[in-house]
Amino acid sequence: MALTKEEDIQMMLVCKTHLGTRNIEFNMKRYVFRRTADGIHIIHLGKSWEKAMVAARAIVAIENPADIIVASQRPYGSRAVLKFSQYTGAQALAGRWMPGTLTNQITTKYLEPRLLIVTDPRMDSQAVKEAAYANIPVIALCDTDSPLEHVDIAIPGNNKGKESIALVYWLLAREVQYLRGSLSRANPWDIMVDS
Repeated sequence: MALTKEEDIQMMLVCKTHLGTRNIEFNMKRYVFRRTADGIHIIHLGKSWEKAMVAARAIVAIENPADIIVASQRPYGSRAVLKFSQYTGAQALAGRWMPGTLTNQITTKYLEPRLLIVTDPRMDSQAVKEAAYANIPVIALCDTDSPLEHVDIAIPGNNKGKESIALVYWLLAREVQYLRGSLSRANPWDIMVDS
């Protein structure tokens, strides 16, 4: 029996994926469930899970997995990004984003991906901006204070915590493998969430 939505959401609660920030971007209001007494916004995990499933379908739609770039400038996100690309075949760019990676053809690091996945649209703003210039769709892990300009699929969730980032990438990688058929839904994925 594969893990259900409820079990995934319980894992998200344990990893504190539901905790947002005190600030809120107006575009992210639709994903916020409520605000606590001390002003922290709580993210609606049902919507987070649904957006993660939508993102997984977008990832699977790209025939060649090497045409997907997963970027993270956040130190906590780099391990999750490397693990995600190990299991999905995507290309990981952890650490500093070289400006011009998607726009400057002269550089040796020039890439032409079909899809870009970023851990935080504010930290990875250079990558998101270049993807907008090059007409590349962007999937982003968005906290309540993340700007949504040029982000095509936003996965709402806490992108500040190590466990939360790791879990969202784990859910994405698992769902991608289910949809590709390399993993059967009848049995759970035996790889643990690695933060």
